[in-house]
Parts: sequence; C-alpha cells; structure tokens
Amino acid sequence: MTVSVGSTVEIDAITQVLEVYMNAAKNGRGKDMKPAFADQATIFGYVGDNLAFQGPIQSLFDWHDKNGSAKEVVARITHIDVVGTVAHARVEAENWTSYKFTDLFLLIKLDGEWKIINKVFHLH
Repeated sequence: MTVSVGSTVEIDAITQVLEVYMNAAKNGRGKDMKPAFADQATIFGYVGDNLAFQGPIQSLFDWHDKNGSAKEVVARITHIDVVGTVAHARVEAENWTSYKFTDLFLLIKLDGEWKIINKVFHLH
C-alpha cells in the first residue's frame, strides 16, 4: 500500500471504513456495505461499453444483493491519500464472483467519522 499524506490515526480510520466495504463483498448483503458510505454517496462505472452505474450508491447495494456473496474475493487497499478532512483511496478486488475491479473512492470526514462519498470503478 502506498500512503502519501496523513496521520496514522486517520489512515487507520479510513482503512476500517474500507474494510467494512470489503468484508461486505463476501456476504452478499448490500445493507452491510451501507455504513461505509455517506447517505448522498454516488457510484459511476462502466460494464462493457455501457455506463451501468451512474448515480446514487443504492444501485450498488441493490446490485450486491442480486449478485450474491463473493466468498472467494481477495481485496486489497493499495493507496490512501489524506488531506485534512478529505481523502482518496484505491482498492483492487479480484475474484468478486469471477470479476476483477479497481475501485477509486473519495472520502470525507463527517461529524468525526470517515465516509465514502463517491465510488468510481473499472471492471477489468
């Protein structure tokens, strides 16, 4: 993992948020992913040539409920960059029900807690 800027306390807190997301990938329940995200969070990403996700994060939770558990997923945080109350992070996930994703996250510290406000992904 590359860590560019930020205190270890903040990096640890962001890592915990991303672990909520990554652990929820294994069980197939969107509601378990939800605590990692701000209520107004968004998602964008292509599936093939189609911009399949473009808007409210609820579409990710719904997809995850339909797609089911990814018990064999291997996800790793490869980058966290913190600047005050904002951050971005990168997660590489392999074998998410046979898919490989690169996820880029924007986070903000809201009321003392880190939350993902945007997920943009690339499906390999």
